[in-house]
Amino acid sequence: MRFGLACLALSAIAIGAVWSWLGQPVPMPHAPLKPGERLYCVSYAPYRTGQTPFDTTTRIPTTQIDDDLAALAKVTDCVRIYAVDQGLDQVVPLAAKHGLKVLMGIWLSKKPEKTREQIDIAVKLASEYPATIRAVVVGNEVLLRGEMSGGDLARTIRAVKARVKQPVTYADVWEYWLRNPEVAAAADFITIHILPYWEDFPVAADRAAAHVAAIRAQVAKAFPGKEILIGEMGWPSQGRMRDGALPSPANQARVIQDVLALAAREHFHVNVIEAFDQPWKRALEGTVGGYWGLFDAGTRQPKFVWGAAVSNHPLWRWQAAGGIAFALIVFGAAFAARGKDPAPPSVWLAVAANATVGGALIGWTVANVPIESFDLGGWLRNLALAATAGLSPIVLSAALVRQAPLPPLARVLSPGCDVPSGILERAVGWITIATLLLAVQSALGLVFDPRYKDFPFAALTVAALPFLVHSLVMPRAPGRTGVAEKMTAALLALSAAYIVLNEALANWQSLWLAAAFAAFALTLVRVRGAQS
Repeated sequence: MRFGLACLALSAIAIGAVWSWLGQPVPMPHAPLKPGERLYCVSYAPYRTGQTPFDTTTRIPTTQIDDDLAALAKVTDCVRIYAVDQGLDQVVPLAAKHGLKVLMGIWLSKKPEKTREQIDIAVKLASEYPATIRAVVVGNEVLLRGEMSGGDLARTIRAVKARVKQPVTYADVWEYWLRNPEVAAAADFITIHILPYWEDFPVAADRAAAHVAAIRAQVAKAFPGKEILIGEMGWPSQGRMRDGALPSPANQARVIQDVLALAAREHFHVNVIEAFDQPWKRALEGTVGGYWGLFDAGTRQPKFVWGAAVSNHPLWRWQAAGGIAFALIVFGAAFAARGKDPAPPSVWLAVAANATVGGALIGWTVANVPIESFDLGGWLRNLALAATAGLSPIVLSAALVRQAPLPPLARVLSPGCDVPSGILERAVGWITIATLLLAVQSALGLVFDPRYKDFPFAALTVAALPFLVHSLVMPRAPGRTGVAEKMTAALLALSAAYIVLNEALANWQSLWLAAAFAAFALTLVRVRGAQS
């Protein structure tokens, strides 16, 4: 009992230390803007939670745009919009009201009637608000989407130029300018998108500014004499890693400030993407798509202050307290399950491992649920992951103290009489099945369709580790490993190997998750007791 209490105390201290380390604010470089200086421009989409441009009936209320622009006028001189339908035509007069300039976009697509409608509205606005519209952007990434040829785009740009007095450009990922020089010849200046996170070979946050400088220099060399605007540059605050590119609040603040400082030194302009988080983008790009904003979607508050340190886990004190409470529950279940004979120190050390890892990661797991859940399927999956992570350390720790073995899958699912006896053994069996199904679903998703899939490393670690600890501490039961265990273990092991190779060694999220898959696979092959 005393040894168990000592293990509990050490577990609580370790959890507090881990969260204190995770929550430490990350220092930032000096503010890239002078006192009172505002951003050159920032991308603005007015859609809030529940609103999406894919709904053709959407019409953004005037008051909503007015409130947003009032807030943005404090931090930027200009907003970039990508279309002029669904109420976005109101941005221009409201921007004039708030003293903002506008980079006005015309959305080009495969639908000629829609394109003509966009052009006509934009031309009318350009005529009515010549002092507000800084430039007209004819099309956004239409070459990237493959919806228009370079020649057709160049002709469309010239047609718009003939109808407006403002400078006219086109905006796309930098490679497509190099592939379509006729577009550059038609445009008054070049607007390139440089998003280090989304590059084919992703660039880590600490190298993002250097990457932007190198790409801009490459485009300038290809088109001498042309002004170059960085039309999109930013970094996500949440989402899955790509190679060494980690979305986080601190990395978002670091990249944007580094690039703005670079722009100030080398005298070029940058449009930051984007003003507010856009939840609807998660349907297209996964979790990461909804977290590029300088302002939070819900609170409409800025995510960071120029030059100030940024914590990746600002609620870490609450998460530490919750983790310690979780460790108390794990040890409480273990104390309640002990019999007359005292448990050996090895068992209490195993319980401490479950409580410490669970307590350190359960707060992270819970915090990720709303971030990584978009549709009903995502919510159900992530809530199931969180529930399994919450139950696994508690139930498996009680099973350790009670000396209850891991039942074979065939016994858990058997319709006959050879089912696990006792509530605890049945609970262990069903949590095994839940962890197995969630692990397989996550593994196969990352094998066959990985680009926008998150890595549930925290939840699956909390769920899987207690099984491995149990299998290593408890004596192995007589018998053989079942076919289901062998096949699932092989599937998880092969998936883990593929994920590591596919995601690259710089991606610690994928390495961590692959280790969790491997740990659970090892557990499965150590389960004994299956019948011949």
